[in-house]
Amino acid sequence: MPAPKFQRRKDDRPAEIVEAALATFAEKGYAATRVDDVAKRAGVSKGLLYLYFRTKEELFKAVIRGFVAPKVTELSDVVEDSGLKAVDFIRGPFLTMLQSLPDSPVKVMVRLMFAEGHKHPDLVAFYWDNVVTPALGMMQTLLARGVENGEFRRTAVNEFPQILVSPVIFSLVWNQVFGARQRLDTDRLIETHIEAMLNYIAAPANPGGDA
Repeated sequence: MPAPKFQRRKDDRPAEIVEAALATFAEKGYAATRVDDVAKRAGVSKGLLYLYFRTKEELFKAVIRGFVAPKVTELSDVVEDSGLKAVDFIRGPFLTMLQSLPDSPVKVMVRLMFAEGHKHPDLVAFYWDNVVTPALGMMQTLLARGVENGEFRRTAVNEFPQILVSPVIFSLVWNQVFGARQRLDTDRLIETHIEAMLNYIAAPANPGGDA
């Protein structure tokens, strides 16, 4: 028997508030956003919002937990369980994830980190712990597996896995600043970069053989 409408609505409220917070942060920025703005967009009273989120900082962290961190967690789980070769994983699930980022809530979070992160180091630290650190760990695991399997040679990319995701950050900055004049085809840019990186880190075809 389906749950009563009012019960389903109550259960949906936290997610709806977080979605409203994301939209409000995207529109106004972090500092200019008021809890009243989020409550109004979510269609709830400020008092009800405070039942779920005590501060604006908690709202921001909930946006990260709800819309950004799960992408990393999901891909990390796939890395652990996938039977794909490292190179196939990078060309497949990893590339698909990267291509989804420029038009995802990640672009809002990165923009806010650039613009306002220096004023809110606690939020930057939260993003670092919940998004950046797991993402770096996932990429290092993937690269190390490729080296161990003989697919890749060890290069500076193992030390700086950020290189793999650099076109995403570049795309976000470029389209934010120059998008009105020349909007990038981010899918092609990211795919081109990944192919260049795979060519760079590929193990020699005949290691130890005759030149």
